[in-house]
Amino acid sequence: MIRKRQSSLVGLFVALLSGSVLATDYPLPGGGEHLVGSLRTVEAQFEDTFETLGERHGFGHLELLAANPGIDPWLPGAGSEIVLPGLHVLPEAPREGIVVNLPEYRLYYFAQDDGEVVTYPVGIGREGWSSPIGETRVARKQANPSWYPPESVRKEHAEEGDFLPAVVPPGPDNPMGPYKMNLALSGYVIHGTNKNFGIGMRVSHGCFRLRNDDISALFPQVPVGARVTIVNQPYKLGIHQGELYLEVHTPLDEDGRPSSLDRQAAIQALLESKPELTDRFRLDWRQIRDTVYAEEGIPQRIGTPFKAQAAPLR
Repeated sequence: MIRKRQSSLVGLFVALLSGSVLATDYPLPGGGEHLVGSLRTVEAQFEDTFETLGERHGFGHLELLAANPGIDPWLPGAGSEIVLPGLHVLPEAPREGIVVNLPEYRLYYFAQDDGEVVTYPVGIGREGWSSPIGETRVARKQANPSWYPPESVRKEHAEEGDFLPAVVPPGPDNPMGPYKMNLALSGYVIHGTNKNFGIGMRVSHGCFRLRNDDISALFPQVPVGARVTIVNQPYKLGIHQGELYLEVHTPLDEDGRPSSLDRQAAIQALLESKPELTDRFRLDWRQIRDTVYAEEGIPQRIGTPFKAQAAPLR
């Protein structure tokens, strides 16, 4: 059960702050530290769904689903304890500008010179419309954008009996939302939405979709020319207070679909490729195995220093 396997983290990271909104601005860790945020739990009310809880607390649908196995996302039930997976190992990428980790369905923004990172759930490209991987930049920004649906998108909608106009003006029917940031990759945009369902899922035509409150907060912070790094990292290693943590998400293939990757072989290769980390720690292979196959998106402690007299990992 997830509650038992989190016991080593509870004393460090869980803040029981039910009723308050989860902060997403975190001090940027230094000194070889890689984790930000905290785990929280909230008690679901009768009318709650994962969609409403995600909107209220700053999470996407799939990350809540992964962190709460066995709970009905459409009817969690009054009094159900819901884990909010707000503890993150920072992606392995430059701590500069925007970083999007596709399997995590999450965007990080490293603001210039203020020592903070802010993170938001994000919708990414669905099957057949995969989001790109690599480095680019913000080419231009626009408030109250019109939407010019590409011919391929208009054709797809027409086949379903939904005939799109050549231009959708700003307003509540515009899927761009109130703001957009065009990337220096033709056709790819970070933008808001007129449909909150789908945040933290594979739903878009390759663009990156944020809730309108989130894009409204992010848009004024990001300058034109800001660096954008898009990665595919289902497995993230990080150090916190001298111990090694592993965060695991369901791997996606290059088309954005859940991957048939040999997970144990992949994590073995990752650990072997990071001797600067793993050579310093006594690894708990049972915890590694459980974390890899659970794919709950919650960092778990998998290693303690060889010289430390630490309590047994569990």
